[in-house]
Amino acid sequence: MNMQYTLKRVVDTHPEWINDLKQKCYAINGCLAQVHNDLGPFLNEYMYQDALQILLDEKQISYQREYYFSIEYRGKQIAHKHYVDFLVEDSIIVECKAVEKLCLEYRQQLWNYMRLTGKQIGILYNFGPIKGQSEHYYLNHDGTMYMF
Repeated sequence: MNMQYTLKRVVDTHPEWINDLKQKCYAINGCLAQVHNDLGPFLNEYMYQDALQILLDEKQISYQREYYFSIEYRGKQIAHKHYVDFLVEDSIIVECKAVEKLCLEYRQQLWNYMRLTGKQIGILYNFGPIKGQSEHYYLNHDGTMYMF
């Protein structure tokens, strides 16, 4: 398993993918922005997650909160389970943060979750700042990570 990612911009290498990827994330992005707009910055991460869950229910968008997954190592199941904040529409990982700014550590966490679960689309959203931060990633089958 490769843990080093080559990061590219979709628009630079595969502009034909951009509309499809954005469309898949459109409703989720709207919910994230609405929660941030309604609650404002500087709250606890779990408050935003609770609010996002309410809004996803209202919009009838399917999701699993705290989607658990486990991995194998040397043919044996590792007992500890990891979880992502939300798995939306069974294909998009949403990781919520409430921090000063997004950093490489948070990106690597999301990218590893994408790799380990086999989910190709990930959204990293930061509710902490006055203006929310949103980053979108697509993990191609060849291991290249694209930002869109």
